[in-house]
Amino acid sequence: MQTRTLGTTGPQVSALGLGCMGMSALYGEADRAESIATIHAALEAGVTLLDTGDFYGMGHNELLIGEALRAAPAARREQALLSVKFGALRDPDGGWSGYDGRPAAVKNFAAYSLQRLGVDHIDVYRIARLDPDVPIEETVGAIAELVEKGYVRHIGLSEVGAETIRRAAATAPISDLQIEYSLISRGIETEILPTTRELGIAVTAYGVLSRGLISGHFTADRQLAANDFRALSPRFQGENLQHNLNLVEALRKIAEQKGVSVAQIAIAWVLSRGDDMVPLVGARRRDRLTEALGALDVTLDEADLRAIEEAVPADAAAGDRYPTQQMSHLDSER
Repeated sequence: MQTRTLGTTGPQVSALGLGCMGMSALYGEADRAESIATIHAALEAGVTLLDTGDFYGMGHNELLIGEALRAAPAARREQALLSVKFGALRDPDGGWSGYDGRPAAVKNFAAYSLQRLGVDHIDVYRIARLDPDVPIEETVGAIAELVEKGYVRHIGLSEVGAETIRRAAATAPISDLQIEYSLISRGIETEILPTTRELGIAVTAYGVLSRGLISGHFTADRQLAANDFRALSPRFQGENLQHNLNLVEALRKIAEQKGVSVAQIAIAWVLSRGDDMVPLVGARRRDRLTEALGALDVTLDEADLRAIEEAVPADAAAGDRYPTQQMSHLDSER
């Protein structure tokens, strides 16, 4: 397994991480046994970075990962590095009620995560979205106290803009910024990515296949379940969907010339952006994981990169990456 380092202060991790959210929430029903088997297969393949959030399935995802780790061989269990997001407030109906970054809340969230995961420390801990009512210095400062006590190893950020990144980095060492980045989500290139690189902060990129939209497997006639986030996502609606799938078909031609899949070339493109970039793949099944891992063997030369850029130019996607209300919570989009 190829490895990369999360910034100048973070740990060495596998070049691809496994995003576990879809095993518990937001993409319709998932198979528990297959999810655990996929986590085990990832560890067996050398994947070390497992990403979750305490609000994925209201704790379900952390419990699932904890179960998978307990059932894994000791050597595999010990190699796992856990990246955890916190702060999202949910209700019993599955609704969203904002974010809580108060220091007392940070420590409370961490206590519950440690218990559900069945571990004595979290490798990278980050608030999922900026709490507009709490200065980032206070939230990061509280995580820094958890670092001092050994409950957290490294501090991360998620979906924040350049100014917030600078303020956080002035408070405590930051290992990485978790943010959406893909061929059709390139907004970070203007200001955020230059800032992280100036400060020695890595990027753990989620949504590298845009929630399956540019995986090469999504079709216009696919029926999405009511509990599938994509049923409300602007990029998956009406004319937006058809426009975006046309981009995928243009990308497919390049992938076929390379003898690889659409998903592999899309992931390889993110990998090619720099050694400070660690894509998170949201595989829920072993076959999808195997396909994603194949991206590590894809080499893109300058001609390939030019062809990809021509097929899928920056800002080519139709529709925002989240519904309007959720976009308002993104400090990274301000």
